[in-house]
Amino acid sequence: MYTLSPKALGVANATSPSSANNSTKALPERKPLASARVALYAAFRNHVEGVQMEALCELAGKVHAYVPADSTFQRKARILQSLWRIQLGLEPGEHRGQPLGSSVRMPLAERELVNFLDADTRRVVREVLDNHDGEDKRVIERNRLFGNLLSSQPMAFNLFAHLRLDMDLATKCLRELSGNRIHTVTKIDFEYSPGRGDERYTGDHSAFDVYVLFDTTDRQRGFAGIEVKYHENMQNEASHHHARYDDVARAMGCFREDARELLTRKPLQQIWRDHLLVGSHRTEDGFADGFFIFLSPKDNGACNDAVAAYHSCLNFTTTFEHWTLEALVAAIKRATPDKWIRDFEDRYLNFTKLTRMLAAQ
Repeated sequence: MYTLSPKALGVANATSPSSANNSTKALPERKPLASARVALYAAFRNHVEGVQMEALCELAGKVHAYVPADSTFQRKARILQSLWRIQLGLEPGEHRGQPLGSSVRMPLAERELVNFLDADTRRVVREVLDNHDGEDKRVIERNRLFGNLLSSQPMAFNLFAHLRLDMDLATKCLRELSGNRIHTVTKIDFEYSPGRGDERYTGDHSAFDVYVLFDTTDRQRGFAGIEVKYHENMQNEASHHHARYDDVARAMGCFREDARELLTRKPLQQIWRDHLLVGSHRTEDGFADGFFIFLSPKDNGACNDAVAAYHSCLNFTTTFEHWTLEALVAAIKRATPDKWIRDFEDRYLNFTKLTRMLAAQ
């Protein structure tokens, strides 16, 4: 059997097998060979990853989804959305005069609500928009909601609209994931705040992407505020710091004092502000329970890193939970055979589709 010698692997001053004696003292001289093998494997792995990344970039370019600043996960998510658009026969939108495959053209996108999976979801979108007053509408950006296929805002509607229409289904799924903390779901809303700019809460314009009202096991009122993420890298600049944040943080008692400065900066400030909104809402409005859920894909490394850093800033986590998008989708699939959740999974989470396409190239 042919074996690479240390010299062939480029190990300096290595002892070949023929020159080594049979004593145990010669064994340490085999360490350079092991190190060389590790280095060779690492070089091979880096080469393979480089080839795969090149192929991914090439695929992104073919579907107008190549954005240089994207991380690997963002690039995969952007390609998935562009493939979904192509499947529907929609032309790409534009960004700075160039086609962008992860978007669709306005005003068609707004008129026909093409960013949403089915008629029931579109009905909920219209209902929510019609019921929002002028203050609420400032939070919903038209291009992002209607034209941006990659945005987490329309994704939230695509995932939770059917739960809003079916309280029994919502109860089954959310009860399971919350460990029965959410016992009976009574209402689901979108882009909700108990009072934007109201100093009783956080004094800013923070809102929950999804808001769930529920009854606890002993029939008391509870709520969950949900922040939904998809492709985001958590690098948005921190907003202006309000003194009210510090008041609410002290009252909640779950934040480490020595971590307060970290919470005021990216990537943690948005998570912190939403968590503070939960704390103030629970206290001011007399809820028996209330907690914050950060919902993101399991492979979004930027979100995972931010959550890990946020956890390190907490004394206890009874009002903060991190759920993966995959876990929620799996819970819904266990609760219903309906087609919409399979369509959702295929559009947003079927990354094996890309693996097959790259293998075929």
